[in-house]
Amino acid sequence: MHSQFTVLFDACVLYPAPVRDLLLQLASKGLFRGRWTQRIQDEWTRNLLKNRPDLHEDQLKLTCKMMNESVLDCLVENYEDLVPSISLPDRDDVHVLAAAIVCQAQIIVTFNLKDFPNEILQKYGIECQDPDTFLRHQFDLNAATVLGCVKTIRARLKNPSMDAQNYLLTLFNHLPQTVSILKDYIDLI
Repeated sequence: MHSQFTVLFDACVLYPAPVRDLLLQLASKGLFRGRWTQRIQDEWTRNLLKNRPDLHEDQLKLTCKMMNESVLDCLVENYEDLVPSISLPDRDDVHVLAAAIVCQAQIIVTFNLKDFPNEILQKYGIECQDPDTFLRHQFDLNAATVLGCVKTIRARLKNPSMDAQNYLLTLFNHLPQTVSILKDYIDLI
C-alpha cells in the first residue's frame, strides 16, 4: 500500500528521535508519502549536535542516510526558486513551505503552527498540523497499521529495551494525545 497523500516534515518534528521514528515507520509502510529536504535534514541534525555534545556528526549522517533509504522518494529538490516569492512570519521557515509546494504536500507537520498561518497556506492548498494531531488522524484512518508500527519500533529498541508502558512514556512529552489513544491498546504494542 502506497498512498499519494503527501506530507512534508519540518525539522522540529525530526529532531526528537521518538517522534521521528514513528513518523518514518508510518511513511515506510505507505500510509502517506513522507518528504523533507536536505536543508531540513541539516537543520535538525545541526540543532541536535548543538544540544547533545555526546552525539557525533557521523552518527547523525548515518541516521539521515538510513532515513533517506527507508522512505521512498523522500528528498524534495528544486524548491529554492520559490523561496523569494513566499512570505511567512518567520523568514527562516519559507524554505519549508517552498518545498511543500514543490512536492505538492497536503500537510506540513510541525510543532511551530504559528509560523505557518492558515491564510497563507490556503493559497497553496496546504494545511499545517502538529505531529500529535497528524498521528491521531493516522490512527483513525488505519489503527491496525499504526499499532503494528508502534510494536515494530518498540521491538527494535535494544539499548535499552522498553516495555510498552515505558515506550509510551518516552512519547508522552511530544505526543500526549496520541499516547492517550495508544494506552487503550497497550497489550498490542
